[in-house]
Amino acid sequence: MKTKSIKYILAASLVCCGLSTTLTSCNDVLDEQPRSQFDPTFFTTKAGIEGGLTSLYAHLRYFYGNGYYLNSLETGTDEYTYAQSADGNFKDADLSGVGSMTPNNSIAGGCWGAAFANINTASGIIENGAEAGMDAALLAEAYFFRAFDYFILVQTYGGVPLDLGAGELKFNTSTVRTSVRNTVPEVYAAIFKDLEKAVADLPENPRLTGTATKNLARLYLSKAYLTYAWWLENPNNIPTYPECSRNAGEANSYFQKAYDMAMQAINNPGPYALQPTFYDVNVATNDRNSEIMLYADHDEDEKFGNGGAGYGWGSGGSPENFAYWMETWNYTEMTAKAASGATINPIQREAVQALGRPWTRMAPIADNFMEGGVWEDAVKAIDSRYDATFTLRYHTNWQKSGGTEPYVFGANGMQVGPNEVYFSWVPESEDSKINYTGADGKLGFGEMEGRPDFVVAVNHISRKKYPINWKIGIYRTDNNGGLGSKVNGGSPRPWNVAKFSEFYLIGAEAAVKLGKNAEAKTLVNVLRARAGKQTFSQNDNVAVTVDNTEAMLAATPDVITIDYILDERSREFWGEGYRWFDLVRTQKWAERASTYRIAGSGYTDKDLQTFTRDIPAGYYIRPIPQGQLDGLIMSKEEKAAYQNPAYRQ
Repeated sequence: MKTKSIKYILAASLVCCGLSTTLTSCNDVLDEQPRSQFDPTFFTTKAGIEGGLTSLYAHLRYFYGNGYYLNSLETGTDEYTYAQSADGNFKDADLSGVGSMTPNNSIAGGCWGAAFANINTASGIIENGAEAGMDAALLAEAYFFRAFDYFILVQTYGGVPLDLGAGELKFNTSTVRTSVRNTVPEVYAAIFKDLEKAVADLPENPRLTGTATKNLARLYLSKAYLTYAWWLENPNNIPTYPECSRNAGEANSYFQKAYDMAMQAINNPGPYALQPTFYDVNVATNDRNSEIMLYADHDEDEKFGNGGAGYGWGSGGSPENFAYWMETWNYTEMTAKAASGATINPIQREAVQALGRPWTRMAPIADNFMEGGVWEDAVKAIDSRYDATFTLRYHTNWQKSGGTEPYVFGANGMQVGPNEVYFSWVPESEDSKINYTGADGKLGFGEMEGRPDFVVAVNHISRKKYPINWKIGIYRTDNNGGLGSKVNGGSPRPWNVAKFSEFYLIGAEAAVKLGKNAEAKTLVNVLRARAGKQTFSQNDNVAVTVDNTEAMLAATPDVITIDYILDERSREFWGEGYRWFDLVRTQKWAERASTYRIAGSGYTDKDLQTFTRDIPAGYYIRPIPQGQLDGLIMSKEEKAAYQNPAYRQ
C-alpha cells in the first residue's frame, strides 16, 4: 500500500498510515478502510477528519507491540538484559560493555518518527475540525493524542520541537529543513494544556470500543504531573537539555495535582473497573476488558486488523505485534525419548499464550526471582501475579502436530503424557533438592525425587533459558486443535497501552512524595488485595479457589517508599514497557540497574555471573536519532548543539 505524505524535517507525515473510517459501525469498533493517499485538503472535509482520527489510534501499532521499541524500554533496566540470541539492538541497550548507545541505533529511533507524524495529524484535525463540522468531543481525541505523543517524546529525549515548520503546535504542510528544540517546561506546558482540554471535552464513555475518554485523559494528565514534579525536584541532579532552570520548590504542587487527578479518576471510574483477578486482566480470552483504557488494536483479519500486514509473514516490523517473540526462549530445543524409542520434541512451537515464536533476545534478570527480589519466594507463595505473569510449566503438545506417541520419558524415567508437564521452573528454596547430574544434560535440566517433570530453580536463570512473559503472548482462535499455522507471525492480540490499575500506583507514588503514607498504603493495598485472589492457575491450566488477601495485606510494609512503589509497579506491569520510564522518572535507574546477575548463554550454564552497567546521568534522556540530524540544513556546530550532550560525537 502506497501512502502519499507531506514530508518535513522531523520525518513526520500528514498521517501515519492510510486509513479512513466511518465513526460508527455495526460492532462499535473503529472501522478501518485503507486509502491510497491523503493530501492537505482532505482535512477540510468531515471524511478527512474521520480518517485522521482513525489514524491517531492506528499509529499506536508503530511502536506498541514493536519488539525493538519494547527492548528500548526494558533491556538495561532491573527487569531485563540481553539473551543468548540477541543482536546489537539488545546489547547496545544493556550498557554492560557489549554494545554502545549511539544516535544510530534503534534505541535512539524508538518512537520519534511515528510520534511526530501523529502530532502533525492531530494538529491538522484540531485546526480544521470545527470548520469541517466536528464537535468538541471528537476534536478532544486529537488534543489527547497530541499530548500523548509529546509526553512520550519529552520523557525520552528531553525538550523537543513544538514548531514543526508552520508555528508552534500548528499543522505543517511544507518541507522544513531547520528545527529548534523547546525546553522541557515549554513542552510540558503544551502537554498540560492539551490534556486539560481533553479532560474537559471528552465523554465519560468511549464513543467506540477503545476510544478516548475523560478518564483516559486523566490518567495521562496525572502521570504527566507526576513526571514533571520529579523533573522539577531533580533529587539526583540529573541534567536536562536544552538547558533551562527548574524550580524544585514547585514540585510539591505538581505531586499534589497528580494525586488529586488520580483520586478524581478512581472515585469517578466511569466505564472502567479493576478486573476481579490479575489473571483476568491479561488472559487473551478477556482482551479489551474494563481495566484496559487504551490499546494498539489488532485482530485476525489480516487486511484490516494489522495495517495491511499479514500475520503469517512474521516480518518482525511494525505494524505487527511481535514484541512477545523477544521475551520467549527457544523451548523447542527440548527433546525426549518417546514410548516407541524415537526422539521427539515434546513441546513444539504453538500459537498459544504460554508459548509462541521464540527469539531469545531478552532475558529476565535472575536477581528478581531470588531472595530480596520482586519475585522472591515469599512473594511467589501468596501473590497470584507471579503465576499470571510467567510461563513456569511447559505442557507437552506433540499430539497437536499429529504425533501418536502415548507418552515420552521425563525425569526419573517417569512417563509424561499429552498435555502433561515436561519441564518446570521451581522456587529458589527448592534448589537444594534438585539433582542436576544425569538428568537432561543437553539443556542442563535437573530432577526432583518423585517428579516426572524436569526442573530448574529460578536462581539459575540464564541467557539461554528463562521464564516466558505469559501476559503478552500470542493467542489465535483459528488453530483448529492444532499448533497454529501462523505461529511465526505477529500476534493478533491488542497491545495494552493504558490500564485503570495505574491510577492506584500513580496516586500512591504522589502520596509518598507528599508525606501521605496512610493514603499511599491504602492505594497500594487495593492492588495487593486483588493479587491475593486467584480463581485460575494458568500454569496448571486449572480452576482454583485461592484467597491470600490477608497475607498480602499483612506483607505490605508499614512505611511505603518509592522503592516499594517501584517493586509494585514491576509486579503489576512486568515486561510491558513501563520500566525505563519508571526508573528514569524517579531517577533510580543507576541505583537499581547498575549491577545484575544471570547465568551464561550455554545450554548447561547455571552458575550466576555478575555484570556491571555504566549508566551515566546524561543517559537519562536518549540520543536524537541520527537520521533527524542528517536531514537538517544547519551547520555542523548547530547540529551538534541539537543533539543531547551525552551522545555528541
